[in-house]
Amino acid sequence: MKRILAVNGSPRGERSHSRRLLESFLQACVAEQGEVEVLRREVGRGNLPHVDEAWIAAAFHPQPAQRPAPMQAALALSDELIDELFAADRLVIAAPMYNFAIPSGLKAWVDQIVRIGRTFDFIPDDPQQQYRPLLHGKSALIITSRGDRGYGAGGVNAALNHADVYLRAVLGLIGIERVAVVAVENDEFGGLAFADSYHAAERELAELAANF
Repeated sequence: MKRILAVNGSPRGERSHSRRLLESFLQACVAEQGEVEVLRREVGRGNLPHVDEAWIAAAFHPQPAQRPAPMQAALALSDELIDELFAADRLVIAAPMYNFAIPSGLKAWVDQIVRIGRTFDFIPDDPQQQYRPLLHGKSALIITSRGDRGYGAGGVNAALNHADVYLRAVLGLIGIERVAVVAVENDEFGGLAFADSYHAAERELAELAANF
């Protein structure tokens, strides 16, 4: 059975475009592929804690197998989130673009799962590959919404896109290099411009559902 980890990064509820598209995409995956297990992780409205000093001290402990109990507790949520990622065959991240980047809840999730010794290794003496990913054989889909237009490759605002570009970078660091992006634009303009973009995203996601 294929497992999909769906990470929802929107702070909004029913009014969230990325949230609605994520749910319709997951339903299409189940309809197209049959036996699909979906695990949802809410980070946009879930108040995920940000990395703090105790987390950093625990994560960089020189002997991970001998971390004292307080350090183990500081990393308990991180371990849970990373275990979810390892257990999944596919990852879907749904989130809007905020100020040319990602919402803070999704950033908190990224900081919890990008962890040395768990999802990547750092080998300072290897000039060819100092960063070594520890996840293999997984692919990801980013479903995003943007207020303006032209943030895709070659678009007029492409240089301002630090959202899915950033997610591609951090996912690649841990070993998820096959990443597709489906975006809805023109939210601030509304009207036909937004409707056309939304329907185009729906069609693209419907095509992806059969083979994701």
